[in-house]
Amino acid sequence: MLPDFRLRQREYLLEISRAMSARLDLSSLLELTLKSAVEIVAGQAGLITLRRDDGEMVPWASIGLPIRAVPLFEPLWRDLGKDTETDAAADISLRLALASRAAGVQMRQVVSLPLQIGDELIGFIFIFRTRGAAFSPNDRHVLAAFADQAAVAVHNARLYQQVSAERERLNAIIENSGDGVMIINPYRIIQTWNKALVNLTGISAEEAIGRPCYEVLDLRTKQGGSVCHTTCPLVHPPEDGRLYAEGLHHRADGLAITLADNYSPQTNNEGKVTQFVANVRDMTRLREAEELKQTLLSVISHELKTPVSIIKGYAGTLAREDANWDKATLADGLAVIEEEADRLDHLITNLLEASQLQAGGVKLKLSLLSLEDMVRTSVEKLQATTEKHTIKVSFPANFPPIQADHERLREVVTNLLGNAIKYSPGGGAIEVGGRLGPANTVRLFVKDEGIGIPPAEQERIFERFHRVDNRLARQTPGTGLGLFLVKAVVEAHNGKVWVDSAPGKGSTFWVELPVGQ
Repeated sequence: MLPDFRLRQREYLLEISRAMSARLDLSSLLELTLKSAVEIVAGQAGLITLRRDDGEMVPWASIGLPIRAVPLFEPLWRDLGKDTETDAAADISLRLALASRAAGVQMRQVVSLPLQIGDELIGFIFIFRTRGAAFSPNDRHVLAAFADQAAVAVHNARLYQQVSAERERLNAIIENSGDGVMIINPYRIIQTWNKALVNLTGISAEEAIGRPCYEVLDLRTKQGGSVCHTTCPLVHPPEDGRLYAEGLHHRADGLAITLADNYSPQTNNEGKVTQFVANVRDMTRLREAEELKQTLLSVISHELKTPVSIIKGYAGTLAREDANWDKATLADGLAVIEEEADRLDHLITNLLEASQLQAGGVKLKLSLLSLEDMVRTSVEKLQATTEKHTIKVSFPANFPPIQADHERLREVVTNLLGNAIKYSPGGGAIEVGGRLGPANTVRLFVKDEGIGIPPAEQERIFERFHRVDNRLARQTPGTGLGLFLVKAVVEAHNGKVWVDSAPGKGSTFWVELPVGQ
């Protein structure tokens, strides 16, 4: 039979060992370890040192010692552990005396036990007594068993701490990545959805996590087909092994963006895929640049070729030696040639101006001018080109003059009026006029009853070669440069341009300009 105190000691040791095994927070574990070790052998203070990555022992936790005094006990663990079997009690006692004198803390007895996992020394436990008898062999035996349990618990807690720190670091990298990052399991259920993806797609992490990626992103081809259901590389692996998908994602605000997903499989030790990390990038601008090149080629081959063909056809006809054209026929033919030459000149001028604007901005020749007079002159010319539209001019009395480039601003007015006519195929009223704006500014507006512009397109219509994707726009000739030039000229005047519109309800274009000094 074991004596009662030995039995109680063993039960207490088992209870503390279970408590230590349940803790993974290193700080609270070390605090529990020290408190328990001191109680087991009736000590008054304790200290734990742990080995750093560079091999140096450093104090990590203490109890019953002033914090300021702990570094002064460094002689206790200096070079300790190089031969733990022969560390003599006298040597430890001498070290304790030196450390106590330096720290001004009276400690009479100390016992040190290594925290060891196999052959790896991870640290030491020091238990101190300020009074009473020396530590007995039984005290050392109990502490040795306790130290074995504590070493395992401390080792596990440090590993958990390292894993947690690494996980937090990776989470921070993923969350703050400039690219969208999505992590999905083998069943394509979203596990991680970072901040960049929230900004990119307009879908919050709460909405995405836990749902299938093919429901959240639902990438589409330009023809409307589902990329996720028909050509997803995770379901239908391509022959080249490249896990890549690209398609259109339609945001809730109506904006369509092109997303590219690059998937990287993560495998376990058995080679089984446990998850996929998807790097999601916005390819909208790149694809638009490619389309821009195609559009430019289309403009050159179609918009420029058409007037050239007409000019050549009429010139060839009028030059036939076997024909004797009357004056009326000649006049009509030459008028068509002149009209198509003007059209060709206009197209080339727009292309050149767009190129100049891209290279070095707009050069202005400023003078004081009446915006109302300019508008009325432009309206007279354009009203003669249409019978289905009624153009009304509306300016308040005493509308102030502005300081602007006459020719450039005339182009702005002509472009806006021309668009109002072009995109109101059913005719109707067009109103152009002026309003006094805030802080010494004036506003010009052009209002139509046309097809309108979707909200998602209202910013992009001022980009080079951009045209609203609808049937009328595709059937209507044009280069998509008019509004780009309008914006460039207005901004060169330190002004701004915007549009208020809704599909089927017409559009109102606004131009705000500073008043001339």
